[in-house]
Amino acid sequence: MAIRAVLWDVDDTLFDYGTAAATGLSRHLEAEGLPDGYGCAQDALDAWEGLTRRHWERFAAGLTDWEGQRRDRARDFLGRPLSDAEADEWFGRHVRHYETAWSLFADSVPVLDALTEYRHAVLSNSSLVHQHRKLTVLGVRDRFESVLCAAELGVSKPEVAAFHAACDALALAPHEVAYVGNEPDIDAGGAMAAGLTGIWLDRQDRGGRPDLTRITGLHQLPGLLAGHTRFGAPDTFG
Repeated sequence: MAIRAVLWDVDDTLFDYGTAAATGLSRHLEAEGLPDGYGCAQDALDAWEGLTRRHWERFAAGLTDWEGQRRDRARDFLGRPLSDAEADEWFGRHVRHYETAWSLFADSVPVLDALTEYRHAVLSNSSLVHQHRKLTVLGVRDRFESVLCAAELGVSKPEVAAFHAACDALALAPHEVAYVGNEPDIDAGGAMAAGLTGIWLDRQDRGGRPDLTRITGLHQLPGLLAGHTRFGAPDTFG
């Protein structure tokens, strides 16, 4: 049966999260000063990246909520106790800098333009308020029939239930949906386990996962979808 819809990850797939996060924190540190315990701005950036990953994993596992993971990141990064209000204020100032650096990857709009014959939706391990606003500000929210996020679903990728919830929102069977994301296991692997066609967007051309269908840029996606009978062939590109 033909693929009828494309389900999308957002951060580091359509949206250049890595650049925005680094730029936003750099501007935040310029405004507020380097916290104690960091030798230079790069040390702080590296620590923030690690803390973000760790606390997102806690959020995905249901060990904290959306606000809680933000507050805990602020506390751990600054290395001192903060009330919820203090943590929220610090994180809010950081977010304002982060949002000024928001941008889509150069290939995001062109691929959406090239795939108008498919239906489109989003499945993200984030919150709906956050991703809805981001996609709206970036001018692409109306490209997607629905946006589903872990904070509201109560389940996150790579859990099968998260992918099936997105398929249910589209009223399509999993085998009729392709999922595109930048994480090999969370995105492509999780989608495959749920019966979808999982496609790993390997922008850094890391390779090394012959079990996954892989592209290195979104310009390769239309051709891959057009020849979907080859889905499941490892390392289709690169």
